[in-house]
Amino acid sequence: MTSVHRSTEPLELIVEAKVADLLDRPDGDDVRASSLEPSGVCVHDGACYLIFDDSSAIARIEDWSGRSLRNRMLDASVGGHAQDREDIAFDPVSGHFFVLVEAVRHHGQLLSEVLEYAPHGTPLGRAFLDLILETQNKGLEGLSCLVRDGEPFLLGLCEGNHCRGGAEGRRPGGGRIHIFQRGPHHWTHVDVIRLPKDVHFVDYASVAVSGDRIAVVSQSSSALWIGKLAAKGFAVEDGGTIYRFPRDAQDRVVYGNVEGVSWLSDDRLVMVSDKAEKNSPAWAKERSLHVFALPA
Repeated sequence: MTSVHRSTEPLELIVEAKVADLLDRPDGDDVRASSLEPSGVCVHDGACYLIFDDSSAIARIEDWSGRSLRNRMLDASVGGHAQDREDIAFDPVSGHFFVLVEAVRHHGQLLSEVLEYAPHGTPLGRAFLDLILETQNKGLEGLSCLVRDGEPFLLGLCEGNHCRGGAEGRRPGGGRIHIFQRGPHHWTHVDVIRLPKDVHFVDYASVAVSGDRIAVVSQSSSALWIGKLAAKGFAVEDGGTIYRFPRDAQDRVVYGNVEGVSWLSDDRLVMVSDKAEKNSPAWAKERSLHVFALPA
């Protein structure tokens, strides 16, 4: 594997918008009481689908200019509680969405869970991922779908290095993505992708696959890594490239709360940012959708 390249140019911001400025709130205490803190995003059929930390709803965004009939919350019957919903992925084989729940206690063990939805938000089922987690809040943080020989596989990104919590989880160089194959009762663990050791991210927030390209974003490191997957099996074929997010005029991190990433095109990605501390430089960018272009 070749060494990781570090781009000298930051990602280029194309457009961004506050999520709350794009959506009318439907009836229902769950959504009315929420502040719309996005935790994941995926692109399908030209629209962005968002999930939230504080709502069980799924939003569909097509128009970035403001509130529009093209932007709406999907059927409120998606149900369930919003806690620990971390990412959303689209499966092109079934045409369904999968939403990742970070950690659920099941028979005395902590497991991540995947909720399955029809395109209009109707719940279809739920199943556990066959991977025992160490801690409640340091489980799987990102979700994507990869098709191999016509069969979908789920990619679950660990939040901490070596899938650990605490100080060890924040020691860079141990990025891990677990691969799951659908079984009759749960998603079976079949492989693991080890990110290059030179990807020195403190944490990992989201993963997105498009063709043979894989993107991983980090909150704490305020950076994006893009690599190439092998044509068969589950492995990273090269060292890839690290891109940093733009900073403010004082060289402070302003994109330090990025929670989700998805490919828009070969050179553009859409991302969402979660809630930030009000007095931090990232506050102006919180709870927003962003589109970034890769530097030429």
